Amino acid sequence: MRKVVNLPLHDGRCPRWLFERMVRLSGALLEIMVREMGPNAVLERLADPYWFQAFGCALGFDWHSSGLTTTVCGAVKEALRDRGADLGLFVCGGKGATARQTPDEIASWVEKQGLGLDAAALTEASRLAAKVDGAALQDGYQLYHHTFIFTAGGRWAVIQQGMNTATGWARRYHWLSTTCRDFVCEPHHAVCCDHRGRVLNLVAAESGPARRLITELAREAPEKTWRDCRRLEESALNLPARHGILPGDLTPRGLQQVLLRTYERQPEDFAALLGVEGLGPKALRALSLLAELAYGTPASFRDPVKYSFAHGGKDGHPYPVDRAAYDLSIDLLRRAAEAARLGHSEKLGVLRRLARRPTQDTGTAGLSLPSSCPAR
Repeated sequence: MRKVVNLPLHDGRCPRWLFERMVRLSGALLEIMVREMGPNAVLERLADPYWFQAFGCALGFDWHSSGLTTTVCGAVKEALRDRGADLGLFVCGGKGATARQTPDEIASWVEKQGLGLDAAALTEASRLAAKVDGAALQDGYQLYHHTFIFTAGGRWAVIQQGMNTATGWARRYHWLSTTCRDFVCEPHHAVCCDHRGRVLNLVAAESGPARRLITELAREAPEKTWRDCRRLEESALNLPARHGILPGDLTPRGLQQVLLRTYERQPEDFAALLGVEGLGPKALRALSLLAELAYGTPASFRDPVKYSFAHGGKDGHPYPVDRAAYDLSIDLLRRAAEAARLGHSEKLGVLRRLARRPTQDTGTAGLSLPSSCPAR
């Protein structure tokens, strides 16, 4: 049975000496995992929020360390920069401005390695995942991190994170290609956060009718939709408190220009609508409210959070990083990976026997959280 780990938020930074070791340890560990179970299985584990959290702990972060998501993804990207081609596992994107380089990095890997994959399709998956969590799922968390990981076989995973600047809470979004059957209907593999709230969730299953009507409204002549918006705004309706939307949200700046673009594009479905340039949270919120007030088609306000997690400061709990032990682990895994490359599997056999030893059941697929980690 899986457990929920409660992780308080603190401030802090990862020291350079630790990050360099995280790169070496994660690279050796991922290489062994790829050789043991294949890149697709590794991708599935990275997309699992519990395994990912435990992975960060194993790399030296306390269970409530600040920046675990961004630092672990950065370490993995650096570790696979030179060995990704050999392992068939590629990492793109990152924090802040680096996230915007994701399309170019995808195209570069596909072309440079001659993978024979559809780079445009992978880029579209990356773009839609970001657009869904940035606009269609309006939960108060502003995205600032986007990592896209894919295999030589074309499977992919997304790990992205948002921050609520008002509360200081973080929220992590996990995507996996094999469980994402529809980008705009329950697409997430998991959404993790410390706090649930009432949100505008246009990718909930029950928002299907709203998505269809919003798309139809976006295809109509802008003058008609704008006229309806003005009429509703002037009627001084008492909006339900649960919406968290004001009449002014019906007329956000630039809505007329957005409606003109959607009319010219004539998007065939909601996913295509999300791709329209300039269409952001305010425009979608306005169209969503119009769909409900004018046509009685409500959107969902169900928060999709399934698991709990948080980040905290680098404060030496449960104890300061033991550098000698850390370096010993790196050396052990490095030599095991080198032996595996030469065809000597007995080193990996030792690791397999260690992995079969009884450990605390945390549902982390082989990595255990510290026994003192608070759980419920």
